[in-house]
Amino acid sequence: MRVVIADDSSLWREGLARLLSEAGVEVTAMVSDAEALAVAVERSGPDIAIIDIRMPPTWTREGADAAGRLRERWPELGVLLLSQSIESRSAAALARRHPRGFGYLLKDRVLDITSLVDTLETLNAGGTVLDPDVVAALLARTATLNRLAPLSERERQVLSLVAQGRSNGAIARALVLTTKTIESHIASILNKLDLPEATDDHRRVLMVLAWIGDTD
Repeated sequence: MRVVIADDSSLWREGLARLLSEAGVEVTAMVSDAEALAVAVERSGPDIAIIDIRMPPTWTREGADAAGRLRERWPELGVLLLSQSIESRSAAALARRHPRGFGYLLKDRVLDITSLVDTLETLNAGGTVLDPDVVAALLARTATLNRLAPLSERERQVLSLVAQGRSNGAIARALVLTTKTIESHIASILNKLDLPEATDDHRRVLMVLAWIGDTD
């Protein structure tokens, strides 16, 4: 798996690159701004771009905007957005447009290299991963709660864990339930949200999109 890292902090870039290299992930480029990121992706053809949401010159949402442009040009490129604090609006907007191979984590979560590599593998396979704290922030929004009104409390728990990129088996272990029970909950969620039949991977993306679809 090959990645590029875009962050204005050289210490952060180099530290993350070292951790990833030790875990067997090839870092093809490290850059500090959105313009250099586009050049690096074109030259090195990575599987995933790891991008800080806030980059020069304004340190607001340059990273998120750059991620959107990259996905328009290279639809198969995985994108992992990183942030120091919860910025659910950027995550929701980008996930709605480009759900496959999209992830958003708080930087504190990245310090767990095992979880980070798991996230990268999920994104490389076309999955969607959202930080648990971001999940909680999105779930708290009134519009989202209204959309999810038909779901039971247990179904909301299952949907929250799906949004974090967890497999049925991992969800079952987290909730101390059987995998068959989780499959039943997911089928119920799909029915209540009136989502179409699709492959297992794609329907999980549809569930996440339905969950965040009303957030702005």
